[in-house]
Amino acid sequence: MRNQKEATWSPLFKEAVSRDFESFHECLDQDKRIALHDVAGSKVHAEMLARAGIIAPEENAAIQTGLDQIAGEMRSGTFEWKPELEDVHTNVENRLTALIGDAGKKLHTARSRNDQVATDIRLYAREQLDLLKDDLKTLIGAFVDLAENHADAIMPGFTHLQVAQPVTFGHHMMAYAEMFRRDLDRVGAARERLNVSPLGAAALAGSGYPIDPEYSASRLGFSRSFDNSLDAVSDRDYVVDICSAGSIIMGHLSRFSEEVILWCTPMFDFIEVGDQFCTGSSIMPQKRNPDLAELVRGKAARVIGNLAFSAALMKSQPLAFNKDQQESKPPLTDTFETVRAAVSVTAQMLPTIKVKHEKMLSAANQGYSTATDLADYLVRAGLPFRDAHHAVAAIVGAARDKALPTLSQLSLADMQVFAPSIREDVFEVLTVEGSVASRDHKGGTAPRRVKEAARAVRQAIA
Repeated sequence: MRNQKEATWSPLFKEAVSRDFESFHECLDQDKRIALHDVAGSKVHAEMLARAGIIAPEENAAIQTGLDQIAGEMRSGTFEWKPELEDVHTNVENRLTALIGDAGKKLHTARSRNDQVATDIRLYAREQLDLLKDDLKTLIGAFVDLAENHADAIMPGFTHLQVAQPVTFGHHMMAYAEMFRRDLDRVGAARERLNVSPLGAAALAGSGYPIDPEYSASRLGFSRSFDNSLDAVSDRDYVVDICSAGSIIMGHLSRFSEEVILWCTPMFDFIEVGDQFCTGSSIMPQKRNPDLAELVRGKAARVIGNLAFSAALMKSQPLAFNKDQQESKPPLTDTFETVRAAVSVTAQMLPTIKVKHEKMLSAANQGYSTATDLADYLVRAGLPFRDAHHAVAAIVGAARDKALPTLSQLSLADMQVFAPSIREDVFEVLTVEGSVASRDHKGGTAPRRVKEAARAVRQAIA
């Protein structure tokens, strides 16, 4: 059991911290994620102190050796975490002092836990953003592979989840590739904004020692050091920024997951997902559920919740640091862990998808999906588009009255009742193949354009 002296912050405090309060504010589970970054920041801080003549060279050498040993213990899992020391910073300093003596007590000179934790979290977040960027590139590559392999597979395109116009499956997959390319940009922008070192801001006002924040920033790989010490220790914009980017990524994954779930149902039957990403039922032997997609869809809500939480957390905090900011760690770490896992496992699922070309082609031939092509045909014949639109709507109505599933099954005479300018060549534009092939421009759904777009994206993410 700790005695009262050990349990209090300083002689200023006469009573030990309440055990319930100690448990309530202890954050080691979160801090373990940033522990090696804390050591890295401390090593650079000690270097800076020695360069500035604030500590002796031999003290810096001892600190470097001790911190290297601590990092080794952390990597091997032998580092002894002491919950009563509250956080990673105090655990590291306590262990360092035990290893090297009084020199360890000098490490915290010209530094506060406020700028220390802000530095650690930024280092952690920067590392995770770099890893997420790689994850996204893998995911985009998997979408591009699917697109190239099925560039000419015709399927119905939807608006309002109603058949609209024919597209290719490859074109559909490239739409997701474009979404995640934008996410790459978001991740890069979030990294750029957070890549500013707060080390040297101390508690809030800066330091009275002759420190060199730019040196520390450079050694830690930051683009620059802070411009305002108050802002440096109180800023958690980057947490909200990352949770926002994560929410959009998960939103894109969720949209794709919803389509996977729909396309796997017998009513669509467009695709089949590999067994390794499906589950069965405890009671219904026939069930084959695309549970990965359902989990991703559900976890999107969790990450969006992290965004709402992190934004609300900061909205009423006065400058500078407040204990509330400790609560910014869980949404940040959970966002990284959830988003990276979802991106990675979706990328693994994509190559297992079996695309059912005939089923999709059959569906594309339903719902009068070439009606717009017929309207365009009439425009080329000289009819204003609005009149052409009206005429084709009447032709679709005639086909529905006759219970004909496609416009091409109507006779030429039936169509000419509503549009006399229609000729025999109209049937060439009423096929889904012709419709898809005609969208032969940059960004269009024609197979060669899909392959062209796939090559461009592959080159862009290389």
